[in-house]
Amino acid sequence: MASFIEDYALIGDCHTAALVARDGSVDWLCFPRFDSGACFAALLGTQENGRWLLSPASQIKSIQRRYRKGTLVLETDYETEDGAVTLVDCMPPRSKESDLVRLIVGRRGQVRMRMQLIIRFDYGSIIPWVRGTNNGIHAIAGPDILVLQTNVALQSEGLATTAEFTVSEGERIPFVLMWHPSHEPTPPDR
Repeated sequence: MASFIEDYALIGDCHTAALVARDGSVDWLCFPRFDSGACFAALLGTQENGRWLLSPASQIKSIQRRYRKGTLVLETDYETEDGAVTLVDCMPPRSKESDLVRLIVGRRGQVRMRMQLIIRFDYGSIIPWVRGTNNGIHAIAGPDILVLQTNVALQSEGLATTAEFTVSEGERIPFVLMWHPSHEPTPPDR
């Protein structure tokens, strides 16, 4: 978790926003609006209050961050002993649903990555019911549903969803987290 607020970068879609730490952890996110209860609230407590970490599994030698010119698309470059990857984070302008898109891009070598998703609705107070799908998970609690779609194999670990995978040079691995109200049908698996 980041130590200071200045260690965070902001991404958003004009309806809500997320705070992304230098270590690749989304520690704050309210879906679907700014005034909604947070589903990631590690910023105010611990990782058990909800977060979404995507980071190299090995020792990180350097981290560089930037926004793509004229956008809120955040790019974080990680250098490790085994190679280099870029984590691209954005929240595209929405049509109907809120999305948080995270893309791992292999730049050099092969980098072992780790993912930890801890969903806690209402500022960390509500643990959702989670079920696996062909390409991700559905997490539901009361009026909220989060759907994670990815081609990476996911595991349940305690009350978190985790993954370990390797990214090679030139490879792109997407993760898409979508929110929608529980009274609407969930989007089909892609």
